[in-house]
Amino acid sequence: MTELALDIQELDVAIAGTPILRKVTLQLPQGSMAGLIGRNGAGKTTLMRAVMGLLPSRSATLACTGESMAELPAHTRAEHGISYLPEDRRLIPSLTVEENILLPAWANGLGDARQRLAWIYELIPELLEHRERKALQLSGGQQKLVALARALMPGRKLLLLDEPFEGVAPVLSRRLTEVIAKLRTEGLTVLLSESDDKHSADLVDRIFRIERGVVRESSATH
Repeated sequence: MTELALDIQELDVAIAGTPILRKVTLQLPQGSMAGLIGRNGAGKTTLMRAVMGLLPSRSATLACTGESMAELPAHTRAEHGISYLPEDRRLIPSLTVEENILLPAWANGLGDARQRLAWIYELIPELLEHRERKALQLSGGQQKLVALARALMPGRKLLLLDEPFEGVAPVLSRRLTEVIAKLRTEGLTVLLSESDDKHSADLVDRIFRIERGVVRESSATH
């Protein structure tokens, strides 16, 4: 039986009393890459934030890498190898590229941070060149690469990437696509959201469509 990196059954999320997600069921086998496709406001970010424990939710099952996450606080996700790239990046502008990447290691006491950093620089070598630059000195696309690198610091098993290509110039979109494609060979499981599948179609094994808080799976893309 295939092990699941993410297992969601009948997930409901309401914000200020308004239902946002309705009976969401979604499963990702370990090592898979999936797209979560839906228009703005469909519930993509809400779903990712609920998985990360950043929003209250109700579900029959909410498990990552075989362990229930339903009752665990958000900060425990890192120790389980789960990480999240928010759409708005949320870098600290006054910190350097390297300091932003290392923030999750400092916050969670990761003992192999330097080894992990070396792997990230091997994966995204241009960040090594910019490691001493302040985040505010980078373009939007470069900041997305830094935010992805930061997510990779604790994200050893499951990565949730929220609109990684949004607002990024075409040349850096292609670079992001290359980096994300390489994650497949590292055995990571990735859920990637987009408003359409323009960038993710050639990356993912399966596509989930979300509309008005309801998720259905489409056929595999390849």
